[in-house]
Amino acid sequence: MHPFSYTRASDTREALDAGRRGGRYIAGGTTLVDLMRETVERPEALVDISGLPLDEVTVTEGGGLRVGALVTMSEAAAHPQVRTLFPVVSQALELSASAQLRNMATIGGNIMQRTRCTYFRDVTADCNKREPGSGCAALHGHNRAHAILGTSEACVATHPSDVAVAFAALEASVRLLGPDGERRVSFADFLLRPGSTPQREQGLRKGELITAVDIPAQPRPLRSGYLKVRDRQSYEFALTSAAVALHIRGGVIREAKVAAGGVGTVPWKLPAVERRLVGERPSAALWPAAAEHASEGARPLRHNRFKIELLKRTVERQLRVVGGTQ
Repeated sequence: MHPFSYTRASDTREALDAGRRGGRYIAGGTTLVDLMRETVERPEALVDISGLPLDEVTVTEGGGLRVGALVTMSEAAAHPQVRTLFPVVSQALELSASAQLRNMATIGGNIMQRTRCTYFRDVTADCNKREPGSGCAALHGHNRAHAILGTSEACVATHPSDVAVAFAALEASVRLLGPDGERRVSFADFLLRPGSTPQREQGLRKGELITAVDIPAQPRPLRSGYLKVRDRQSYEFALTSAAVALHIRGGVIREAKVAAGGVGTVPWKLPAVERRLVGERPSAALWPAAAEHASEGARPLRHNRFKIELLKRTVERQLRVVGGTQ
């Protein structure tokens, strides 16, 4: 681990001042500290923001939710309003990491976490995300766990967050505070596809601080849930996952929100699946017909071609669980 300075911010202004000078924000530290230990990350200054008043979950107008950036994963998962209004979020959180990590890790840190690509974390391997212009060892290496959607010639790493998939499905937004004031960015624009600049992963400006994630109000009744498929049942990252939310009224699907994880360079919204569902009546035949669209645009690699079929089956299964066959 390389030497660094440490500051504990007593208020938001102090945090922003330190961030503007190049300090890296840290709260739970469950990802950043690991990367520093492995010398993947080498920040010169850390700014501890764990004492800032960003740790509340509140219901917003119309029945949406605002989840503070410093709410821990376990607190968010157990919060009665989260569990009642958006079970998909609670389930995604409870299927993430270990209980000990969920007690420390924050919502803001979770969506900021960096990929679990083994080549990214191996400082002897070529990785454009870690060292721009060095190449991507995963393209021709062992790429079973890598992305099939949103990839580029520069990077094929997946985004590891489970709850980010739920946020993407629900079309959440991220509230940011920086030297130029407050702004809000849609989740789809916050996490960036690699393109030719895979080292730039979030739509953050210098010194900006995540203050909350806003989940917009959804039509009611709303059924939702999260399914994670992985090699082992505990403490493992997704091979594929599906976040589904359906508004069914009068026996017809009026709105559908669907996103996938484990297969994209960012949490992957599935608009073609959503379009196939809206206006239809739930049925045993509808779910596989809609799920067939889940892999549109996929570009599999040598070892992860199986993810195409696995993704479709994962989406189909979760549509069936959430939507039923009425």
